[in-house]
Amino acid sequence: MVQCGEPLPGWSLQERMAYYHVPGVAIAVLKDGKVVQAAGFGVREAGTQEAVNADTLFSVGSVSKVVTAATTLRRVAAGKLDLDRDINTYLTTWKIPKAPAFADNKVTLRMLMSHTSGLTVWGFEDYLPGEKLPTIVQTLDGVAPAKNEPVRIDFEPGTRMRYSGGGITVEQLVLQDTTGKPFETIVRSELFQPVGMRRSTFVNPLPAGVGNIAKAHDKNGQRAALPRGWESFPEQAASGLWTSANELGAFVGALIDSYRGKGDFLPRTIALQMMTEVSPSVHGLGPRLEGDGEARIFHHGGSNDSYKAWIEGYLETGDGMVILTNGTEGNKLNVEIRNALSDALGRGINPLVRTVELAPAVLADYTGTYRLDARVPNDLTGNLAGHFEAGTLKVGLSDGVMTMTRNKQQPVQLLPVSPTRFIGPVEILPLRFEFLRNARGAVYALVVERGNARVYFRRDTGPGGAK
Repeated sequence: MVQCGEPLPGWSLQERMAYYHVPGVAIAVLKDGKVVQAAGFGVREAGTQEAVNADTLFSVGSVSKVVTAATTLRRVAAGKLDLDRDINTYLTTWKIPKAPAFADNKVTLRMLMSHTSGLTVWGFEDYLPGEKLPTIVQTLDGVAPAKNEPVRIDFEPGTRMRYSGGGITVEQLVLQDTTGKPFETIVRSELFQPVGMRRSTFVNPLPAGVGNIAKAHDKNGQRAALPRGWESFPEQAASGLWTSANELGAFVGALIDSYRGKGDFLPRTIALQMMTEVSPSVHGLGPRLEGDGEARIFHHGGSNDSYKAWIEGYLETGDGMVILTNGTEGNKLNVEIRNALSDALGRGINPLVRTVELAPAVLADYTGTYRLDARVPNDLTGNLAGHFEAGTLKVGLSDGVMTMTRNKQQPVQLLPVSPTRFIGPVEILPLRFEFLRNARGAVYALVVERGNARVYFRRDTGPGGAK
């Protein structure tokens, strides 16, 4: 973030990789739906000379969900699956348990893919070498060796948005139960082969024999997940894909071409549905969506312990990008690379934000406890409903820095961009905070926005709240 009046910084990619302790990066850039440049930077493993290239395999975390969605949509296009049918009618090896508290228990593929299903389990932990991996049914029931809670309905399906890796795991089981085949086999036939993704795989643990693998590294850039050098992700559809910049770039291009009617990977009518938000979600059928006109984009991030990934496609122009990293701090580096690439493409949707300096007395006036106003309709809270599920925010001040704490998570810094508006945490799609001050001069509320979603907090005037 740049202070007002400061000159713009200039760094090389290598300098920023060193700053964030990320040993290896792979990038692909697309124009008109085709990869025009793909390259690797740095090394696959710290302390070696094993260079990353455009064919190096990285774990891509939740980018897997978009590949899974595209696989499902291929089955929909072939008439084998229906987006709006109760998925319990497809499932044979496991069923979503009924939730009598809700009038409508029907869960559909459209809901699973847009994160509006009401199913629990946001994400999954990685598995280290030597740890036993759960079956898909053990994962869904939260039974050891699975590390997650059971996947269950806890709000009425279709009424809210909450990101659910658990829901995507159910989507995987729909594919398996309706074909009688392993997930890897299904995706290879429906997606990897048509797109030309020959090295990509959902097999976990990834076999060492495939070669040219980016190894895992911690926040200090030290080797992790030893002795093998990489973790396992048994929740394949949600987070288990291993792929390269070249091949993931080809996939992004296939989605762009389908949307623009220039390719046959998906029928255009299906691609349009994929790239249309399912209210109240910021997701379409798989990807996240935002922007208008030539800045209309789909995107998704991926974040396993040691690997961070980003894909983005500009639907009207055909531009796009893939960014893959093999270090725990890769998300922060991805933000900088993404914004630089977007600027270079001339499609920047995140303009440079310059911070302003505010006196400590001004910042102190905002501190206190803020409680979520549940009266705001779900179709307005959208993708933020699950983000602030606990319903309480605490705004504090430490050494002149304003922070926000939600649930029991670590405080994050809020950076001022005006006397009442703040941004943070710094990421590709940052949250924006605005404090509301009434005609009597009192700060009484806080609005948080991201994309098309907005949540509203009232300041607590009780003990520990506003003075």
